[in-house]
Amino acid sequence: MAAKTKLELTWIGKSNLPRLEPRILIEEESLSHHAKSRRDGAVFNNTVIKGDNLLALKALEASYRDSVRCAFIDPPYNTGSAFEQYDDGIEHSAWLSLMRDRLDAIYELLTNDGSIWVSIDDNEMPYLRILLDERFGRSNFVASVIWQKRIGPDSRAVLGAAHDYIVVYAKNRTAFIEASNSIPLRDDQVAEFKNPDNDPRGPWTSSSNFSAQGFRKNQMYKIVTPAGVEYLPPTGRCWVTVEAEYHRLLAEGRMWFGKDGKSVPRKKTYLNERTGQQPWTWWPNSEVGHTQESKKESIALFGADNAFATPKPERLLHRILAIATNPGDIVLDSFAGSGTTGAVAHKMGRRWIMVELGDHCETHVVPRLNKVIDGEDLGGITKAVGWKGGGGYRYYKLAPSLLEKDQFDNWVI
Repeated sequence: MAAKTKLELTWIGKSNLPRLEPRILIEEESLSHHAKSRRDGAVFNNTVIKGDNLLALKALEASYRDSVRCAFIDPPYNTGSAFEQYDDGIEHSAWLSLMRDRLDAIYELLTNDGSIWVSIDDNEMPYLRILLDERFGRSNFVASVIWQKRIGPDSRAVLGAAHDYIVVYAKNRTAFIEASNSIPLRDDQVAEFKNPDNDPRGPWTSSSNFSAQGFRKNQMYKIVTPAGVEYLPPTGRCWVTVEAEYHRLLAEGRMWFGKDGKSVPRKKTYLNERTGQQPWTWWPNSEVGHTQESKKESIALFGADNAFATPKPERLLHRILAIATNPGDIVLDSFAGSGTTGAVAHKMGRRWIMVELGDHCETHVVPRLNKVIDGEDLGGITKAVGWKGGGGYRYYKLAPSLLEKDQFDNWVI
C-alpha cells in the first residue's frame, strides 16, 4: 500500500528550517518614551523592538506565548517594486520560507481566541492562503477581506488593481467568532432611524420583510391592521414568528402598519437596541480609508521628503482592532513599517508590540509613537476616539550573538 501523503505547497528550500539562537532583549532607555503624567486608560507596558523579526518573535515566546489577541502584519508583497524602506521583490521561494517561519512563530504567541490579519495583494495571496492553511488549519480560515485601497482606476494599467486583501485566520475559529466584536453603525445608517409616531423608546427603523421563505403551519395566520386591512403571508412564505409572539410585539407597540394603519406589517428595530452591525468582507475606502489618505497621514507626521512609501490608513487598522480586540488586549505587528498599528492600538487603549528591522524603526516608528504619547498626533483616528495622549513604551534591541567559530570552524558559545 502506498504511503499516505498530504496536500501541501512545496518550494525550493522548504525543508530548510531555521536553527535560531535564542536572543535576549536589551532595553535602550534613551529611546524608550513615557508620558510625563498618567491618564485613565493610558497603557505604558508597550514594546518596540529593532531587529530581525524572526529572532524577535522567538525572543518574545518566553513572556508572550498564548498572550497576543491580534497580529496584523503587512509583509513585503513580493511585487518586484522597489521601496526605500523594504526589499519588496524577494525571490518567490525565499518569500515563502520567510513567511512560513514567521507565521509559525506568530501562531505560538496567539491566544486561543486570537487571530492574524495579513495584508497582501494578488501576487502572493493564493500562496499565502496555503501557507496559512498548513499552519493554522483550513478550518480556522475566517475571511479574505477586500479593501478598496484606491479612489480611482490606474490609467496606466489594462486592469488596474483597486484593492488589496486582508486574509484572516484564527487560532481557534469557534473561539474567535464568539469573542469578536460588531462594528459601529455608519452615520448614514443611524440617520435611517426615525420616530414618526413619537414612540417613547426613541428612533426606530422597520423591516418590510416580516415574512420568511417556506411553510410552517404555526406561522400561517391572518394579521389585521389597525385600519382593518387583512394580510396573509405572501405565496410560498410564512410570517417570521408564531401568532402569540406577533401579538406580544403588537401589544408592546413594536409593529408598524404605516401612518394610515393599512400597510403590510413591519417590525420595529430601535436605535438604542442596536449595539452595532456584523462586518462583512467588502471594506470600501469610504469606511476604512485609502492609500491617498494614508499618504497624507504620513506626510503630516514625517514631512513630504520623509513620508513612508506604503503606509496603511489608520481607519483600516481601527476597523481590524475594533473587531478582533478589546481594551487591554495585546496587538502584535512584526512588520511595523511606519508604526501605524502601534499608533492606532495605543489610541484605542490596547497594549502593543512592534518589531521592525529597518532604520525607519528610529526614523519613523519612534517619532510617530512619541507624538501619539505626547498628544501631538492630531491626525488619523485621534479625533474619532477622543485621544488626548498618555502611556508609553520600552525600546529594545536584540542582544548580539554569543556564537563564534573556533579554530576547527565549529560554532561555539
